[in-house]
Amino acid sequence: MPRYVRRVTIVKIEKPSKLTINEEIQWFSNSLGLFGERDKEKSKFRIFLELLKSAKLKKGLSTEQLAEKTSLTRATVIHHLNFLVDQGLVIFKEGRYYLRVQNLENLVSILHNEVGDMFDELSRIAEQIDKELGLK
Repeated sequence: MPRYVRRVTIVKIEKPSKLTINEEIQWFSNSLGLFGERDKEKSKFRIFLELLKSAKLKKGLSTEQLAEKTSLTRATVIHHLNFLVDQGLVIFKEGRYYLRVQNLENLVSILHNEVGDMFDELSRIAEQIDKELGLK
């Protein structure tokens, strides 16, 4: 049986009232779990930011281009891209990486729908398990 795994991380963080555009993008990225405790240099955020800039130009970026633009090693870029792909934020097409959609609003909408579908499926399975266990 094929196994499809997508990991979506959502972190509820209070948004400060006044932010610069860079701080808003950082808040948005933090809310999507792009930063971890171990990522002191905000490598994933830097990669995400470059992909966001390239989305405006409707262009994808190679791992080499991302490494150059972010001053990270290619291995580090690949490691973080794999995470972003697993989260459904980034896609790989014809040797280049792209944000999954052309703008952040659409990205949130798609993620919202996918998470909603997953919760619907979990509810159906929970109901079935409850019935089988005599809990309902």
